[in-house]
Amino acid sequence: MEKQSDFFTDILYLFSVVSIESAQDILAFLVPIVLAWFIYRKIKKNRDECSQRILQNSRQAGLGEPPVSLHPIIDHNLCLGCATCVGACPEGKVLGVIHEKVHLVDPSHCIGHGVCKTVCPTGAISLVIGNEKCGVDIPLLNSNFETNVPGLFVAGELGGMGLIRNAIEQGRQAMESICQTIKNSPSSAPYDVVIIGAGPAGFSATLGAHQHNLNYVTLEQETLGGTVAHFPRGKIVMTAPVLLPIIGQIKFNETTKEILLDFWRGVEKQTGVKLNYMERMESIKKTNDGFMVTSLKGTYHTKSVLLAIGRRGTPRKLGVPGEEQNKVVYRLADPVEFRHQHVLVVGGGNSALEAAITIADEPGTTVTLSYRSTAFAKANPKNVDKVNIAARNNKMTVLLKSTVKEITEKQVIINTEDGEQTIENDAIIICAGGILPTPMLKAVGVDIETRHGTL
Repeated sequence: MEKQSDFFTDILYLFSVVSIESAQDILAFLVPIVLAWFIYRKIKKNRDECSQRILQNSRQAGLGEPPVSLHPIIDHNLCLGCATCVGACPEGKVLGVIHEKVHLVDPSHCIGHGVCKTVCPTGAISLVIGNEKCGVDIPLLNSNFETNVPGLFVAGELGGMGLIRNAIEQGRQAMESICQTIKNSPSSAPYDVVIIGAGPAGFSATLGAHQHNLNYVTLEQETLGGTVAHFPRGKIVMTAPVLLPIIGQIKFNETTKEILLDFWRGVEKQTGVKLNYMERMESIKKTNDGFMVTSLKGTYHTKSVLLAIGRRGTPRKLGVPGEEQNKVVYRLADPVEFRHQHVLVVGGGNSALEAAITIADEPGTTVTLSYRSTAFAKANPKNVDKVNIAARNNKMTVLLKSTVKEITEKQVIINTEDGEQTIENDAIIICAGGILPTPMLKAVGVDIETRHGTL
């Protein structure tokens, strides 16, 4: 306020020492400037209040912590508060300006595009993985996506890139690096590269290997698309164009998983790439002449290996009595299978919420969603809103701060704040994440680091 007072005092003094004619000229000059200044101050005040309101709402909803996946951090010593990054973010008001500095005001909407870092004029934004409260184990990689074990590369979700676009780009770049590596390799192994996984990163890498006429083999334990193939029906995926080897630029912006998978199947047929489906990798061993990759169907001697597998690994189980029953599964295949059934979904991430939402839309289903925490802090707010709407419309029962105690043939017993509840049950979907393949990586010699919001 002191600066503002000095400003107006100086203007009054100026008018007191000049002639009337001169004062009129000065007034005509100053009025637009003062008006513009007031408008500017009003816009900044509204912007600050809006950003503070979004941040407060996020915290009250338990969604104020940064995601454990790739997200930005802002160095306020370098930040100008220009808001270039705010306007560039494709996901809306993830970032906001408060007191002349950019803040992560709605962290749960961030999905790691990284556009904010690209447009920042002062380099104030860095992209990190994990946060202070929740660390993430990541293989230690160099800029070429190679681990500390020469010839062993990692791309996609296992390396911290869960976004489809980023995974595709990593797979493409990793294969370019592999091409350079095997040119100088003294190995006489018959295969140039074994690609493990046919999700976004693995499929992109396979196309790259095919484009460069490498002797490759791609092992996929299930079907094309990897984790994407198990997304709920109609899930929206792909939020930016991306470069796919052989094919060129894919100009999908937002599309469903079905359309994307159909496109990939068309690419597979068009290019003639080789993909070994239903062939699970069992082990990788480093040798003096490359690697020996063993699956249930054979052993492959290769100069290099690209791990393009997901982070879920083996599904994490609840460890409760009755979990071994056939009615218990660990991912949603087709919601239609659960029509006219009493279904329990366990978990608080996007996969759990999306499973509960899609099953609740099936005729005759009774859906209960159980989560151990007080809020769905790890889920996309759009999914949280859909769950809340379904609960209000009596299409779903939500039990927060609850855990499964026991599973019987026709019922399930759940511990809640109000004591034990026994509900009728025909099927259970457990979406509790997975056990990372860390032991396998360490057995090969790969260094693992835990990221707590670090580069």
